Amino acid sequence: METQKETKIEKLDKRVALAHLGGGEERIKKQHSKKKLTARERINYLLDEGSFEEMGVLVTHRTTDFGMENQIYFGDGVVTGYGTIDGRLVYVFAQDFTVFGGALSETHAEKICKIMDQAVKVGAPCIGLNDSGGARIQEGVRSLGGYADIFYRNVQSSGVIPQISAIMGPCAGGAVYSPAMTDFTLMVQDTSYMFVTGPNVVKTVTNEEVTSEELGGASTHATKSGVTHITSANDIQCLEDIKTLISYIPQNNKSSTKKLPYELGDELRLNLENLVPENTNKPYDMHDVIKGIIDDDSFFEIQKDFAENIIVGFARIAGRSIGIVANQPMFLAGCLDVNSSIKGARFTRFCDCFNIPLLVLVDVPGFLPGTDQEWNGIIKNGAKLLYALSEATVPRVTLITRKAYGGAYDVMNSKHIGADMNFAWPTAEIAVMGAKGAAEIIFKNEIKAASNPEAKWKEKEAEYAYKFADPYRAARRGFIDEVIYPKNTRRKLIKAFQMLEGKEVVRPKRKHGNIPL
Repeated sequence: METQKETKIEKLDKRVALAHLGGGEERIKKQHSKKKLTARERINYLLDEGSFEEMGVLVTHRTTDFGMENQIYFGDGVVTGYGTIDGRLVYVFAQDFTVFGGALSETHAEKICKIMDQAVKVGAPCIGLNDSGGARIQEGVRSLGGYADIFYRNVQSSGVIPQISAIMGPCAGGAVYSPAMTDFTLMVQDTSYMFVTGPNVVKTVTNEEVTSEELGGASTHATKSGVTHITSANDIQCLEDIKTLISYIPQNNKSSTKKLPYELGDELRLNLENLVPENTNKPYDMHDVIKGIIDDDSFFEIQKDFAENIIVGFARIAGRSIGIVANQPMFLAGCLDVNSSIKGARFTRFCDCFNIPLLVLVDVPGFLPGTDQEWNGIIKNGAKLLYALSEATVPRVTLITRKAYGGAYDVMNSKHIGADMNFAWPTAEIAVMGAKGAAEIIFKNEIKAASNPEAKWKEKEAEYAYKFADPYRAARRGFIDEVIYPKNTRRKLIKAFQMLEGKEVVRPKRKHGNIPL
């Protein structure tokens, strides 16, 4: 009897060992030669030591065509399960490139769908580590159906649990749409790429010659398309970035982020006093403002290389996680354009989904003019940011550091679209447009009739600036709650966010709004 029991245990041991080997030692060596970790190594590094519990380790594919019945691997090319990151429950799947190049099959998809369903049931983040050649062509429509099953769950999970995708190898064809529908996409420099159609198809159809890296590498998607939110130097850094990202966001849409211990001091920041140049046309780095008001070294920037005229990212103020949306005067003078509007809107909606308060820092001379912007839909795309902020019900605080001109003033979390607290520095200029342009329009006839039009123009420009280019008219109307000393900014923001912790908003009942997509 004892011998029979040992035989059954040995049978299990053998299967588990084979599953852990994936595609075998040679393919594992090949994976390592590409400077890539295996699926299991990635999971073990990402999760707290000893916390991973695997699901579906003995799953195999059901295909008998094309000799596939002779190629059986336990786990079928994807490792799935749950564990913890810093003690917090997460679900994870990691595609195994050593098994059929990580190609997705019907059973491979079923394993992913199982943990996605479970993650929604218990309310925990779902993390996908993607490394796959695409659909398993030997299965035809069954593999395509598997992708669609995952896509459907991405949509049902959206706004319910955080979804994070790491692209740690190839991701092509239909495979790209699942990461595109998750909240954040990370890519690894030089070893990952994403595209709907590869270089060979591009050459056949359009006669363009392009490499995989040029077409859909991490740098391309970080700077040109904005598809990737975070670019990491290697696999280890990518997994570390996921851990950092997770630390700023809650488990689900019904919970809040954990507040870190923090003891209040005087919170004065004298270095903020002279950050804004006296010359209103001179740029300054909004990162310096951010650094001066948040907890030390707590800023985690998102999409930092895309649409650099706007900054978005997570930070902490007095231990509380917040989202920051800020104009960046160093690029395009901080103007809003198509890409920055989309970038800001997407980040705003994520924060609102998951109860993360928003801080909006404003120095915006308006929307970027030009045929390129108009023909690419700045009207519709600019409205996305306006819609996202108007829709947000989380605590929303605004600080105007300098320019807040025209419609861009309205869009950047003004009091009129529901901001809770609106502060301005004494250097703030809130007006329909800049003094120079305004003077040219208002005093056009006077300037034209003057003996020295240039001198008259400068005189009228100064007159307009004196009357309108300050925060006090807006403050008299109550559109600005307080004009504050820059050195007191951090203390004011800490108190504002503390005061707003209990905020509740009841919206009219509706199925959903119709954002200008």
